[in-house]
Amino acid sequence: MKVLVACEFSGAVRDAFLDLGHRAMICDLLETEIAGPHYRGDIREVLTEPWDLMIAHPPCTHLSTSGARHFKAKREDGRQAGAIEFVRMLLGAPIARIALENPVSIISTVIRKPNQIIQPWMFGTGETKATALWLKGLPLLRPTNMVTGRVGRIHAMGPSPDRGKERSRTVPGIAAAMAEQWGSLGPLRIVQRSLVGEQATS
Repeated sequence: MKVLVACEFSGAVRDAFLDLGHRAMICDLLETEIAGPHYRGDIREVLTEPWDLMIAHPPCTHLSTSGARHFKAKREDGRQAGAIEFVRMLLGAPIARIALENPVSIISTVIRKPNQIIQPWMFGTGETKATALWLKGLPLLRPTNMVTGRVGRIHAMGPSPDRGKERSRTVPGIAAAMAEQWGSLGPLRIVQRSLVGEQATS
C-alpha cells in the first residue's frame, strides 16, 4: 500500500508500515526525527497523489478539550476556526481509507463523533492517553496487548519546550497495530464519499 502519514515528526507510524513492506511517507512542517521518506511542507501539496491510506495526526493545540479554558480567546482570534478547517480538509481528502487521530476534542461536536477511542494500555504500553479515531474505509483498531499499567505520564508531564512533541508521539504498539491491521486490507480503489459528516459504521 502507498501510505501517507500526515503531521507526524517522529516517524513511528511511517516506520511501522515500512517495516511491513509498504511504501510510506511522512508529510510534516517539522523535520523528521528518524531518517526516512519525508516531505517537509504543506500537506495540501501532496494530497492529490494516489494514496491508498492516510493516517493523519492534526495538531490538537486549539482543539483538545483539555485546553477548554483558552477556547474563548482562540475563537475570537480565529485560531480554533483555522484548526477545525484543517481537520475538515484532511477528512475530506480524496483518499479511500483515512484514519484521523486526536485527543478528546471539539471535533466530536463541530464535525462528528469518533468511531473509536483507544488507550496505550490496549497496545502494550501501561499508560493512559485517550485517543479518538475518525475512520473512513477502515475497521476499528483491535487491541493487541492489554496491560495492567494505568500511568498518566502525559497528563503529569511538566512544561518544557518539547512538551507538545512528547504529548503527540504514537506509542509503538498502536503504530504496529495500525500497520498490521490496516496495512493488511490492501488498496481500496473506489474513493468513498467524504468522511466529513459520515456516521460511524464500523
